[in-house]
Amino acid sequence: MKRRRTALLSLTALVATALVGLPAPGAAADEVEQLENGTFDTTTAPWWASSNVTAGLSEGQLCADVPGGTANRWDAAVGQNDLTLVKGESYKLSFTANGTPDGHVVRAIVGLSVAPYDTYFEVTPQLSVSGNSYSYTFTSPVDTAQGQVGFQLGGSADPFRFCMDDVSLLGGVPPEVYEPDTGPRVRVNQVAYLPAGPKNATLVTDASAKLPWQLKNSGGAVVAHGTTVPRGTDASSGQNVHSIDFGAYKKRGTGLTLVADGETSHPFDIGTGAYEKLRLDAVKYYYPQRSGIAIRDDLRPGYGRAAGHVDVAPNQGDSNVPCQPGVCDYTLDVTGGWYDAGDHGKYVVNGGISTWELLSTYERSRIARTGQPAKLGDGSLAIPESGNKVPDILDEVRWELDFLLKMQVPEGQPLAGMAHHKVHDEQWTGLPLLPGEDPQKRELHPPSTQATLNLAATAAQAARLYRPYDKAFAAKALAAARKAWTAARAHPAMYADPNDGIGGGAYADSDATDEFYWAAAELYLTTGEKAFADHVLASPVHTADIFGPLGYDWARTAAAARLDLATVPSGLPGRDKVRQSVIKGADRYLTTLKAQPYGMPYAPADNLYDWGSNHQILHNAVVIATAYDISGAAKYRDGAVQSMDYVFGRNALNMSYVTGYGEVAAHNQHSRWYARQLDPSLPAPPDGTLAGGPNSSIQDPFAQGKLQGCVGQFCYIDDIQSWSTNEHTINWNSALTRMASFVADQE
Repeated sequence: MKRRRTALLSLTALVATALVGLPAPGAAADEVEQLENGTFDTTTAPWWASSNVTAGLSEGQLCADVPGGTANRWDAAVGQNDLTLVKGESYKLSFTANGTPDGHVVRAIVGLSVAPYDTYFEVTPQLSVSGNSYSYTFTSPVDTAQGQVGFQLGGSADPFRFCMDDVSLLGGVPPEVYEPDTGPRVRVNQVAYLPAGPKNATLVTDASAKLPWQLKNSGGAVVAHGTTVPRGTDASSGQNVHSIDFGAYKKRGTGLTLVADGETSHPFDIGTGAYEKLRLDAVKYYYPQRSGIAIRDDLRPGYGRAAGHVDVAPNQGDSNVPCQPGVCDYTLDVTGGWYDAGDHGKYVVNGGISTWELLSTYERSRIARTGQPAKLGDGSLAIPESGNKVPDILDEVRWELDFLLKMQVPEGQPLAGMAHHKVHDEQWTGLPLLPGEDPQKRELHPPSTQATLNLAATAAQAARLYRPYDKAFAAKALAAARKAWTAARAHPAMYADPNDGIGGGAYADSDATDEFYWAAAELYLTTGEKAFADHVLASPVHTADIFGPLGYDWARTAAAARLDLATVPSGLPGRDKVRQSVIKGADRYLTTLKAQPYGMPYAPADNLYDWGSNHQILHNAVVIATAYDISGAAKYRDGAVQSMDYVFGRNALNMSYVTGYGEVAAHNQHSRWYARQLDPSLPAPPDGTLAGGPNSSIQDPFAQGKLQGCVGQFCYIDDIQSWSTNEHTINWNSALTRMASFVADQE
């Protein structure tokens, strides 16, 4: 997503290494010590300590008595300022440290000593009484004479003693080379293939001629065999590859492997119901993302936590949130909703596309030839509302819808009916930080046309889907949608400031044509009113070719309208042409899929993978799946199903991008509370969480240190610090939900 940070997180890190495949600017430089007095032989100067820390010499070490009861890591610290860092130069930070008693975690950083306190390196060692030595290499992303080495010691309930020695920041060191462990050269869908579906794999090999392959069952017996198809050099990875098609084998089984060129793939299943489980896990992701409610451990074992942003200290709360200075003179109760991603922000435009996609998953289950609405019915998701005779997926989405409605500017105000673009912290917070422990001031950001139309579209869609279960809510939603539509037409060009990215993503978008089209489409499908049909038919988007290589997203919402106009029954004039446009787009994506040796319907221009490329692949697959729903042609079903292979391991990195699925799976997605990588007392992301995936722009300093010069699929790293390649978000999981439900319906 291009909505993310315009400034680096104040406590987001760069652990690690060097430029891949490029000469390092500092590699040939003399190694120069940047710190003064890292051995503490006679004094602690020029090291400083925060006012609540008592620090001094002790047996040739700097030792600090750290108070308990602080909320954040940076609330207690020692460090040294005024360091010079050179952009592109590699540095080695090393130190010894111990803590009494055992088990306390500290954060060692190299960053900026003045506002905005950007961080360029971070590591969080767990201390022992006996002590350990630590050494890390990283590359500076900036030139500055105001650098800092700091040891952040706060966040502990209990006091402890921290001691360090032999602290060094050595400049001009040779950069380390990052080489991802890609495992066996046979790349498969590590989760499951459908018995009657396509079964494809990719072999990485130097061979130019075809090679034999064998499919083996869990006992090692050969159950199928054939020869590979050489594909040459794959542009998305830079690898020489062959394709393997074993779709003729249709028997169910577990623990199968594919063998070729002396390599054995990771194990996988055929037809064991994995997608039925994923259908639920992908949408169960949303309950622990809820704001304003305690997450029950009995419903999500290991994920229970206190409610966030409900006016309980240290939160400043969401029940009475003011605007940014100069924006408005009122406050709003904007409690509830889903946290957008790994931070504590809540954004109407990203909430809108996520809401639409989950509601469309449910709507498809009601109207598609293979839909099974009971699969996401009451009691399916283990949420607090289960058992209320409303489909659980509608209950979950209602939590977000109620928040979206609260973001509407109230009557009597100059912009009544518009929707505020977002609400989040005044400043970026660091990792890890549970929602209930966020101490930052919350602010409403200016209304935008796009946010208002997101509200109009999703509220209108909700009105038709909730009507059988809650007529009053459906009426309220439709009234809000009409009000938002009228307000947006009165203010058609109020766009979010692209520079408004402190404390939360900007989500800037300078074209609302697609959002007007989407909102009109949803209002028409719900009301059948001619005025909305006329707007749909008059929109330049209606006949435009909208199914491009990149696919749809929060900033490109025309496909949301087109897909619903093509599938939700209506009397729209020319509806057959709308349906044919979806099939035409699906045909193009199928052509792309067949041309890609890794079998995905995604080939961005110049091989520049976008932020959240995994969900772009899934969104293109949604178009293919919708073509199947329209036409019933098997090629679209097979293409949609095959698109999942990439996400589950048939990719250059040979890993599943979904937590809990596949032998080698992402599990360190960027998050402030799914942060086990940084704090062993916190959970990892729950099963069914999609990582953003390769991103050629590698905006975060951690990825910049490891992935510079990366090719396409290799622009990814499974580390909590890599927010540009490895974040989780509500709109990425909505894409996974939509496709998991479709594939489960084909099992």
